[in-house]
Amino acid sequence: MTFLFGISPPESYNTLSKAWKTLGFGRMRHPISVRRGYWEQIGWGLGWVAALLAGLLIIGLRPVSPVLGEAAGVDDGDAASGPALSLAGADNDGTLREIDVPILMYHYVSDPPDDADIYRLDLSVAPHRFREQMQYLAEHGYQVVSLYDVDRALRWGAALPPRPVVLTFDDGYRDAFTEVFPVLEEFGYTATFFVITALLDQGHPDYLTWAMAGQMAQAGMSIESHTKEHPNLTARDGDFLYYQIQGSLESIEAHLGTRPRLFCFPGGRWDEAVLAMLRTLGVSAAVTTEGGMAQTTDASLLMRRVRISGSTDLATFGALLRWDWE
Repeated sequence: MTFLFGISPPESYNTLSKAWKTLGFGRMRHPISVRRGYWEQIGWGLGWVAALLAGLLIIGLRPVSPVLGEAAGVDDGDAASGPALSLAGADNDGTLREIDVPILMYHYVSDPPDDADIYRLDLSVAPHRFREQMQYLAEHGYQVVSLYDVDRALRWGAALPPRPVVLTFDDGYRDAFTEVFPVLEEFGYTATFFVITALLDQGHPDYLTWAMAGQMAQAGMSIESHTKEHPNLTARDGDFLYYQIQGSLESIEAHLGTRPRLFCFPGGRWDEAVLAMLRTLGVSAAVTTEGGMAQTTDASLLMRRVRISGSTDLATFGALLRWDWE
C-alpha cells in the first residue's frame, strides 16, 4: 500500500526523517506506523510535510533591515545580514550590518603657539579652516548625526539620513567651548566631545570647565568619556580599568545628570580586557584612532574615524569624506 509520493508508509517516514535530520532538527518523533489506518497515515504524512515546509521557510528567512532611510535611496537588500551576535543582553536585533559613515576626529581647533611641536601642529585645526569645513558639509548635502544615531542604526536598523557624518572632538580642550561650540550652533550641528574628567575636576585652564560642558550638553552636545586621566589602558588589571573608566562615567553623570554610553580610547590603544570592562559598564559604542568609515554591528566598540589635522585643506577634507584618497 502506498500513500505519499508513491512509496510505502515506512519508506515515507524514513525519507522524511532523513530530511528532518539534514535540516538540523534532530530525530523525528511519532513515526508513521504501518498498523494505523489508511486515512490516519495520510494525516500523519501531510502533517510532516507541512512541518518540513515550515522548517524550510524559517531557515530561508534572514533578518535584513535597511540602515539608511528611503530618502537615501537604500532598500532592504543593501543591509548585510547574519546570525545573532554574541553581545551581552538584548542589545541588538541579531542583524549584522555594515554602514559607511565618516566619523570626523578633531583635537584642537585653535592657532597653535609659536613654540608648538610637530604633534601640536598636527592636532591643531585653525578656527577659520574649521568653519570652512562646516560650511563645506552644509553646501555638499552632508547631514550631521550623532554617534548615538549611528549606534542605533547598527544595532536596530534605525534610519540615517542621506550622506550622514559625525563630528567628534577628543580631550575636552577649552577651545571646544570658545571656538567649536559657536560654529556648531551657527550651522545647527551637534557633536560628541570626549573629555578627560580629572582635568575638568581640577579646573585646568586649558580644558573645559564643568559649567561649559553643562551649557554644551543643554544645547544638544554629547559629553562622553575619555577616561579620568588619559592613561594607556592596555595590560592593566581590572581595578585600574574600573577606576579610569567607571570613574569618568560617574563624574560626567554627577555633573551633567546623564550617564554616558560612549567612550574614546586614550591614544587609540585597547585590548580585550578593556573591551570587556566597557561591556560590563554598559558602554554601547567606542571610537578608535584607526582610519576608515566602515562601521559594523559586531565592532561597535571599535568604530573607525577620519582624522582631521592641521594640514587638512578643503580639497583634502572633501576627499576624506568620500574616502577616495587610498
